[in-house]
Amino acid sequence: MNKSLVKRELWRFSFAQLSAQVATVADYAVSLFLAEVMGLWYLTASCAGAVTGGVVNCLVNSRWVFGIDGQKKRNVAMKYLFVWTGSIWLNIAGTYWLTEASGQYFIFTKAAVGITVALLWNYQLQRLFVYKNLHKKGI
Repeated sequence: MNKSLVKRELWRFSFAQLSAQVATVADYAVSLFLAEVMGLWYLTASCAGAVTGGVVNCLVNSRWVFGIDGQKKRNVAMKYLFVWTGSIWLNIAGTYWLTEASGQYFIFTKAAVGITVALLWNYQLQRLFVYKNLHKKGI
């Protein structure tokens, strides 16, 4: 495999992880605020947090990670919506199942599920489906 391709993909992955961390901060801030301050059920709060994090992640990824700069935004948005919907369902279902099965505080189970979904679903589908062919020129 070409060294420059490997280097470019490692940089892209690193930027994607930074984007995911920024989105996670937004997600958890909203989730904790709604659950702990507003008294909402943890799954309602988690869903609202996931929506917030998803919007942040899409904006950051489109601009700085995969750099679509106005090209094919509608197509990318529709693909992202598909992947994001799956991500929200996986996160909510996983958080509910793990929280109820383990009795742990929801933020811990949300983190475990979130990391798994981020690596196995979000990044892979964004790279291979949502932003496919839009990032061939480099970072």
